Amino acid sequence: MAQPSRRHVLGLGIVALSASWLRGSRASEIPTEVHGMSAFGDLKYPADFHHFDYVNLDAPKGGTFSLIPSVRAYNQSYQTFNSLNAFILKGDGAQGMDMTFAPLMVRANDEPDGMYGLAAKSVQISPDKLVYRFTMRPEAKFHDGTKLTAHDGAFSLTALKTKGHPLIIVQMRDMVSAEAIDDATLIVTFAKGRARDVPLYVASLPIFSKAYYASRAFDETSLEIPLGSGPYKVGNFEVNRYIEYERVKDWWAADLPACRGSYNFDIVRYEFYRDRDVAFEGFTGKNYLYREEFTSRIWATRYDFPAVKDGRVKIEVVPDDTPSGAQGWFINTRREKFRDPRVREALIDAFDFEWTNKTIMYGAYARTVSPFQNSDLMASDGPPSSEELKLLEPFRGQVPGEVFAAPFAPPVSDGSGQDRGLLRKAQQLLNEAGVPIKDGKRMLPNGEVFRIEFLLDEPSFQPHHGPYIKNLATLGIEASVRLVDAVQYKARQEDFDFDMTIQRFSMSATPGDAMRAFFSSQVAATKGSYNLAGIASPAIDAMIEKIMAADNREELTIACRAFDRLFRAGRYWVPQWYNKTHRLAYWDQFSRPQKLPRYANGVGAPDIWWYDRAKVAKFEQAK
Repeated sequence: MAQPSRRHVLGLGIVALSASWLRGSRASEIPTEVHGMSAFGDLKYPADFHHFDYVNLDAPKGGTFSLIPSVRAYNQSYQTFNSLNAFILKGDGAQGMDMTFAPLMVRANDEPDGMYGLAAKSVQISPDKLVYRFTMRPEAKFHDGTKLTAHDGAFSLTALKTKGHPLIIVQMRDMVSAEAIDDATLIVTFAKGRARDVPLYVASLPIFSKAYYASRAFDETSLEIPLGSGPYKVGNFEVNRYIEYERVKDWWAADLPACRGSYNFDIVRYEFYRDRDVAFEGFTGKNYLYREEFTSRIWATRYDFPAVKDGRVKIEVVPDDTPSGAQGWFINTRREKFRDPRVREALIDAFDFEWTNKTIMYGAYARTVSPFQNSDLMASDGPPSSEELKLLEPFRGQVPGEVFAAPFAPPVSDGSGQDRGLLRKAQQLLNEAGVPIKDGKRMLPNGEVFRIEFLLDEPSFQPHHGPYIKNLATLGIEASVRLVDAVQYKARQEDFDFDMTIQRFSMSATPGDAMRAFFSSQVAATKGSYNLAGIASPAIDAMIEKIMAADNREELTIACRAFDRLFRAGRYWVPQWYNKTHRLAYWDQFSRPQKLPRYANGVGAPDIWWYDRAKVAKFEQAK
């Protein structure tokens, strides 16, 4: 008799595991099949819910929504694309490719982390929360009409874990295996001590066609349109310029509770520009229709063009109640010249935020101090609470003493542009760190002149560097800006080939395993990781584990606040700024729900907006 393959044995083992879990459990311990899941088991919507509260069920289908990229993930770029594979390290993936694939479950954007069935109609979770048994929807199918099964799910999760982008691999570390028992049953097994949010992350990943990739390499760039199963499919595109996604009009999931009222546009189109000023001119010329403005100078001075004045372009400011996250110059501590935290603090003291905000940014921003900015996860002023101390005490003597006092915050300058007191403090710190002045130049311990190169990929940030570089020169540091194209920028960032560079990111309202990708020592040397500063701290690693292991929101908040104190004490970045609102401009041919969900991208566009024919007709008649 032929011996079973290793894969078959593994599959049999998981079936046996599943069966033994059921046989060995008392009736009260056998979990029921549930329609959704969340980090702490709390769900807003019941099993028989009809739709998410924030959508408009009467929203018409049709029209085009066009925009420029404002967020990116994995191998994506804001300025360009050259591949339709957006889930690997190679290439520059096209924005929007996630819309072409259906995951197991999708998030409800009015909950911190609630997820509800899409390709999977339900899930059964073992009592120890290590085995998740997903039941697939029999109606799920790919765009070519072939059935989407558990085998596709198992293939996809395995491929992403082994060949996906390094950040995906890191976040899937605690997924042990994904196996299909049959077409309808997908069993995903997790490691003991797995991060709290790993099952949610796994359930949100795209499902690819196993048959499609049977003759194609999963981890290679390609401009061949992949076979998807989502609400959109790739339409027309021109590399580096634009890409369109066409709504699948007979999409199999259109009438599911988690999808009703969403995905209303016939076409979603991304336009790519290398320069923000040029991109703005493209918007005024109606080359694209929707724009979230991130440049305060443009917002304050340039939204007076004719289409704004006559009402064809609508201007709107929407409050942002979500965690604003972190933005700043991250300092590459892998380089010897930045190893001493006193040097890094001197760099913080040299940046005059108050002058920059007033003079360059029209006073539009507030100072960022924490990676959890604008949320209750930030460390509060004053010493740690007793609960935080329990987490921090094991590291007393190994971390700066300020961790046990008030959390560090960047200093407030006098707004002059060259605060003499702060520059004197920075000079003293550099001297104490063994970086003295010699013949007017700041010298490193190895005898080299202290030089800093700021790596940048778009010119709109150049004005913010000028006054900072001037202050660094006052300290004897030779600083310059290196402006490179998007491809070179991505390559240098992935290889950590920079001194300082700007990074912007936001944590979710329920941070978990993603913390590793940004802050843990295990990815400090991983090419393509988001840990740009090269943070490698046992105390921070331990606090990340506490965050991931939290059993409830109270424990999560305590662990995040303790982490925040450690992160700030490390002086890993020069904090920049954040905005408490979304500044929107769009050609007035769209409508949206009156109340937007709190945990969406802040505005819900384009997913729950729609094309408004009445508005378009009004302007057509006015011509």
